[in-house]
Amino acid sequence: MKQLAVVLLMVAVSSGDATSLRAEDFTRFRGTHATGVAEDHPDLPDRWSKTENVAWVANVPGQGWGSPIVVGGRVFVSSVIADEENVKPKGGLYLGRGVRDPAKGVHHWMVYCFDLHSGKELWRHEAHTGRPVVPRHPKSSYAAETPTTDGERLFVLFGDLGLYCYSLDGDLLWSHPIEPKKTNFDYGAAASPVVHDGQVFVVYDNMEESWIASFDAATGKQRWITKRDETMSWATPLVWQNDKRTEIVVPGQQRNRGYSLDGQELWSFDGGMSILVIPSPFAAHGLCYISSGYVGDAHRPTFAMHPGAEGSLDLDDGFAENEFIEWYQPLASPYNTTQIVYGDYLYTVYDQGFMTCHNALTGEEVYGKQRFSPKGSFTASPWAYNGKVFCLSEDGLTYVIKAGPEFEILKTNPLEELCIATPSVVGDKLLIRTLTKLYCVTEKDR
Repeated sequence: MKQLAVVLLMVAVSSGDATSLRAEDFTRFRGTHATGVAEDHPDLPDRWSKTENVAWVANVPGQGWGSPIVVGGRVFVSSVIADEENVKPKGGLYLGRGVRDPAKGVHHWMVYCFDLHSGKELWRHEAHTGRPVVPRHPKSSYAAETPTTDGERLFVLFGDLGLYCYSLDGDLLWSHPIEPKKTNFDYGAAASPVVHDGQVFVVYDNMEESWIASFDAATGKQRWITKRDETMSWATPLVWQNDKRTEIVVPGQQRNRGYSLDGQELWSFDGGMSILVIPSPFAAHGLCYISSGYVGDAHRPTFAMHPGAEGSLDLDDGFAENEFIEWYQPLASPYNTTQIVYGDYLYTVYDQGFMTCHNALTGEEVYGKQRFSPKGSFTASPWAYNGKVFCLSEDGLTYVIKAGPEFEILKTNPLEELCIATPSVVGDKLLIRTLTKLYCVTEKDR
């Protein structure tokens, strides 16, 4: 196995814009490099509860499933508060329609800032007040997206409403409205924004008019917009900085695509993707990993791609002879979670409570489906540090898995509340968002 330091060096060029950021910042969904892998730290915890190894707990009013992000010692989350009681979110697998009517009552679309070291609320801002005009997935929220930052500004996306830009001190700098569209089964939007080199990229796939667009980070002015022939994709795009170029990778049910930084399509291929495309692409070992795995589909593929592709990659004999696809597995993808590459291993956490492991370089199976015990269901994506992979169930139970070629649960850590958001790691601190709270966990002050 290659040393973890080598892996971290390789993924450091995979995505993100670190010109004004620090190593301890966590700037987007699954971290600055979108991998879910954190740097090792002796005070990062592998054991916690609602009281053990908890540095602080902050109440977060309303509902939101975006991950916390951190910049400059400040933690940012978004949420939506309803004045009237509506359908409460719950875990489990939904194989049908969403909530077919918009939620009742006036809602408040909120942005919160907390001090990373104390948990004290520093500021809050109400981005919008009104009644929702679109329904949502019964397990989701009107604040499903993770914010992002370029180190100077905070970008908060409410996918069916608008994109909002703040100073780190809470001043609204600009906003750009987004016209809401009908989504598949009224599930709503969920793809998070990403920022790179002065541009904020947003993907909005829907049943009416799908697009990917760029907004100027300083002014909010739309730089470009490219239409997409897609309807049922919710994956967060990846800005992939590789040894060939920098491109934006966006999976889709119809075609997986790479775009230039000015919105031109560079390559695409029909991957026979799942009917619902939710896992987000990421890069490791110089490869880009793309997957989709709706549980009702017979084909649930994972692809490991080389950089430098051009034009259509479709081949008559499938994917085996494609020079830009290093390997392909037809049944190795999750439904909601995003996979993680840690060392030479690709780990997949399935919604229904299983984990598999493949060789990240070859796609060869290391171990097949292993069941979590006690059983659980999963929406949050796994993360890793200190030789362990962590998997947070919807019941708030984190399974600590020994990294390597054999499946072994080392311990479990309960929070006993609904957890959908993917946790974040900053230095010696782990941030876990539950339905109502934000926990900061560390072993530094045990």
